[in-house]
Order: sequence, then C-alpha cells, then structure tokens
Amino acid sequence: MARTPIPLIDPYARLVKDLRISITDRCNFRCTYCMPEEGMKWIGREELLSFEELARIASVCVERYAFDAIRITGGEPLVRAHVVRLIEMLAVLGVDLAMTTNGVKLPEVAHDLARAGLSRVNISLDSLRRETFLALTRRDELDRVLAGIDAAIEAGLKPVKINAVVMRSINDDEIVDLARFARDKGVGMRFIEFMPLDADSMWSHDKVVPAREILDRINDVFPLKTVAIPGSGHTQPAERFEYADGNGDVGVIASVTEPFCDNCDRVRITAEGKFRTCLFALNEFDLRAELRTGAGLDAPDLDDRLATVIVSAVGTKWAGHRIGQVNFIRPDRSMSQIGG
Repeated sequence: MARTPIPLIDPYARLVKDLRISITDRCNFRCTYCMPEEGMKWIGREELLSFEELARIASVCVERYAFDAIRITGGEPLVRAHVVRLIEMLAVLGVDLAMTTNGVKLPEVAHDLARAGLSRVNISLDSLRRETFLALTRRDELDRVLAGIDAAIEAGLKPVKINAVVMRSINDDEIVDLARFARDKGVGMRFIEFMPLDADSMWSHDKVVPAREILDRINDVFPLKTVAIPGSGHTQPAERFEYADGNGDVGVIASVTEPFCDNCDRVRITAEGKFRTCLFALNEFDLRAELRTGAGLDAPDLDDRLATVIVSAVGTKWAGHRIGQVNFIRPDRSMSQIGG
C-alpha cells in the first residue's frame, strides 16, 4: 500500500518541499567568485552518489514528505556524463524538475533534456561583453552560452531564466543591457546579489549592489509595475516585477540585503551525499553512509534510515544565515562544492 506523504516542518514552522541536488563539484568554468583559476581538489568519482542513489533519496523526499520541486545543480551539472538518464529517473516522480547550468553544453543536449522530462532551466550569464565574461569565467565561451540560451528556448524548456550575479564596478553597468537582452529573447531575467561564498575570499560588502538599486536602474529605462508579482506555492528567492508595457518580468534575489530566510522551503544534497539545510549551513548530515551500508540499495530498511537522517537534519534548520551580522560564519566550502 502506498504511503501517504506527510508535511516536513522545520523548527520555525516552515514547510520544507524544495530539494536541490548537486551532481558534481566539477565545472568547465573557473568563475572568479566561485573557485581559483587552477580549480580545486575534486571529489573522487567513487565518492559521488550514483544516479540510482540520488534517485532513491529523491523518492524518499517526494513519496514520504511531499516534496514537489527538484533542481539539479553542480558545479556544472552538464559536465557529468549521461545526465539525461538521471533526468529520466527523476521525471517519473512527477515533480517540478529544473536545472541550473552555465549553458555551454546546452546546444548539444537541450532537446534531449526536454524529452527526458526536464521542465525548466536557469542559465548563468553575468556579462554580455566578451572581455568581462572572459575575466569573470576565465573561459572564452560567451558565444556558446548565448547559443545554449537559444537551444533551451528551441527545445521548449519553459520558463528559461537567465541568472546574473551583480558585482559593483565589475558588471553592474550591464544591468540594463542584460534586462534588455532578456526582454528581447522573451526569457526571464534574475539578478542576484553577490554573496560571501567565493573560494578566494574576494567578497566584501562594498561589492554588493542592493536589489533596490538594481530595480531602480531598470525602472529608469524600462518602467516596472510598483507591486511585486504574487508568489506561487513555493518560496520564490526572486522578488519579481512585471514591466509596465507587459513585456515580461524581472526578478531580484536579495540574499544579502533582504534575505527570504523566514519563508525558506529548501534543502540541499551535495554531490557526495551530504544533506544541508541551508546554502550557508555549517553542519552536514551523511546520507551516503546510509546508502552504502550493508546491502546498500537492496537493504529493506534503507528508506527508513534515509528518512530518519532527513527528518533529524530538518529539525536543525536555523532561522537564517546572518549575512552582515557580527556572528556570521562563512562556510568552508565554495558554491561549486555545495551546489547552488
């Protein structure tokens, strides 16, 4: 008999139902705010969770606790071989299935991902200027990313959204250009405040461009409606505003200046199977140990043990990340090691 899912509630009465799954810490970019130019010490391939292991965790979250959204992240998820097969395995769960990618490999796989069951995609694009893009990513791949955006649109992934991390004196002069680009393409645009998750400690508060400033700059050129678009059933990290002319909308993710922690509904799994309750969490919970104990995936009590770890972890979810406060502690892992 099928088990009736039960709500998973954290200590602050927030319903947890959004799962972020990192499938690799590797990336074909070396973004300055994410990792050093030479890369990092990568997780050994035998330490990565297999697709079967990832699907097992996801099924416990969906079937026991009514999770209704899964996002695949990295590193860069499309550098992992045969990722389309994972999408097929997760699609049968019937949830909103999304991916965050730098877009470089989308020209080859966008249609396959869509056919496999991927619903939507977020594509990172911090600059439209070749020289700035190269300086930020340390890769001359702007044309490939732009082609990836086109491929995602052609494949019918919907919505397609562009993510841009905004940094003072680096790319903040492109805010309007990026908004115009997204409007012309008919895709969503999301501007993200620069967060303290870099590998080489380049973050400082004076490099953060506040969300309100971003919106003001856009509004000066493309007037926005004054009331934010109401959220869906999920906590939306982006506060979204429609353009007054009806040509789409723009969102800002104000993780630093206006954090949405009070309504956060997400948890994360790292590529090697650590369960995290926040991007900035200082504690992790080991799911891989449960997956690989004794009979492994064939163990009759595996789902119960995974559920125990997940429930225990959610029971420690904190009120918020405390960025900007004196007691903020930066995680000792970079974004690519945690999963966006």
